[in-house]
Amino acid sequence: MIKRVALVTPPYHSGVVETAGNWPNLAFVYIAGALREAGFDPIIYDAMTMNHDLDQIAVELERIRPDVVLTTSYTASYPKAVSLLEIAKETLPGVITGIGGVHAHFMYREALENDGAAIDFILRGEGERTTPELLQCLNAGEDPANVAGIAFRNSDGEVIATPARPFVADLDSLIPAWDLVDWDIYSFYPMPDTNLAIMSTSRGCDQQCSFCSQQVFWERTWRARSPEAVVAEMEMLRDRYGVGVIMFSDETPTLDQDRWYRFLDLLIERKVGIHILMETRVDDILRDEAVLHRYREANIHHIYIGVERTDQASLDMFKKNTQVAQGKRAIELIDEHGMISETSLVLGLPDDTPETIEATLKLAMHYNPDLAFFLTIAPWPYADMYEELKPYIVSHDYEDYNLVAPVVKPKGMETDELMEMVIDCYRRFYMGKLKQIPTMSKVKRDYFIITMKLLMENSYLRQYMGGLGGMPAEVNRLLGKLGITQK
Repeated sequence: MIKRVALVTPPYHSGVVETAGNWPNLAFVYIAGALREAGFDPIIYDAMTMNHDLDQIAVELERIRPDVVLTTSYTASYPKAVSLLEIAKETLPGVITGIGGVHAHFMYREALENDGAAIDFILRGEGERTTPELLQCLNAGEDPANVAGIAFRNSDGEVIATPARPFVADLDSLIPAWDLVDWDIYSFYPMPDTNLAIMSTSRGCDQQCSFCSQQVFWERTWRARSPEAVVAEMEMLRDRYGVGVIMFSDETPTLDQDRWYRFLDLLIERKVGIHILMETRVDDILRDEAVLHRYREANIHHIYIGVERTDQASLDMFKKNTQVAQGKRAIELIDEHGMISETSLVLGLPDDTPETIEATLKLAMHYNPDLAFFLTIAPWPYADMYEELKPYIVSHDYEDYNLVAPVVKPKGMETDELMEMVIDCYRRFYMGKLKQIPTMSKVKRDYFIITMKLLMENSYLRQYMGGLGGMPAEVNRLLGKLGITQK
C-alpha cells in the first residue's frame, strides 16, 4: 500500500540558476499539498540545495523509506534525475518511481525507451491532480492507463501515453504545503538575513518565443490567481516563516493590467513589506511607464526582462514581438525608479561571428542594465527553433544544455572560441560596471558588488571555465581604489 511519497530534487547544479540564491521547488510544495489532502504522507527532500551527492541521497532515502520517489527535471538536469531514480531503485527494492517537469513532459517516449529501468511513470503537465490520482489508482490495483496526464510502459514494454489532463482552472483552489519546507536552507544572497520563497501568481505564457519551452508547455494559455489570495499568502509566509524576499516564478505576471494594478494597490495598502524579485516583458514595462512608481512603493526590488539580443533580425527570429529600442527604454525606466534591472543576452547562434558578439556586448553596455547574463543558446529538443538549430548541434549530452556550455557551433566559429568570447563578455561588462560604482546609490552598489562577487567566484560559470582569468584580482584592485571594503 502506497503511503509515504518522497519528492526529491536531482543533484544538479548550474550557476546561471543558482547565482542569486536558493529557493524551494515550488512544484513540490504544490504537489505535496495535493498528496496530503488525498491522504498520503509526502516529504520534500531538496537534495540539490543540500548539496547531497548520490551516496548521501541513498542514505537519506534509506532513512525515509518512502513507497514512492518522485523527481523533476528540466533538460540539463534530466541525466542527474535519472541517476537519482536509479539510486532509489537500488536502495529501496520495489519502490515506485516517477518524474515530471518540462523535459520529461515532452520527451516521455525517449525517456521511457532509454531509461525505463529507472522510471516507472512520467507525469506530464501539471502534477497536482495527476499525482494523487495515479497513486490512488495503483493502491486500488487498477489500470494506470485510465489516469490522464501520464506515460509509462505496459507489461509488453510498449510506451503508453494517456490523454492530456486539462490545466487546473482555479489556481486559488490549490493548497501549497509550505510547512514541509526546510526554511533554514533558503536565502537570497544579496539579502542573507531573511528567508527566500518562490511563489506563483499566475501560470502560462501567451507569447510565441521560438527558443523558449514555456509557451509550448502551457500551450500559449495563461491563468491567474486573485490578487487577494496572493497577498494573503505573502503575508502568511512573512509572519509564519520569516520570509522577507519572494521570487515570482511567473513568466508574465503583469499580463492582465487591471489585475496587476489591483495587486500593486493591495501590496501598498497593506504594507506587505516583502522584497519582490520578478520577471516581466519589455512591452509591459513600457505600458506601465506612468505607474512604475507604484512598483517601487509595492517593494518590487528586482526586475528581469528578456532582451535576448540587441539586433532586430535576431529578435524577429526569436519571435519576441519587440523592438531593440524598446528593450533599452524598459531598462532605463526600471533604473530610473530605483529598481535593480537584469537582462540576458543569447550568444552562439549559427550565424554568430566574433564581430556580431562584439556588437552585442557593446550594445549591452550601452543598454547598461545593473546585471547582465551572456548565455549560450540551448536547443531544447521540443522548442520551435530546434529544427533550425539541429544541424549545428555539437553536443547531445543533456547536461550541457545549461545556457553556459556551447551546444550549438556557429558556422564560422569553434566552440572554444565562442566560450572565450562569452567569458570576455562577462569580464568586460562587469569591469565597465565597476567604474560606475561612484554614481550608484548605496543600495545598488551593495547589491551589485555582492552579486558580481558571487557570479565570478562561486558560480558554475567559474567552475566550468576554471575561473574568469584574473578578474577577481582586478575587481579587488578596483574596489580598493574606490575605497570600498568587502565584507
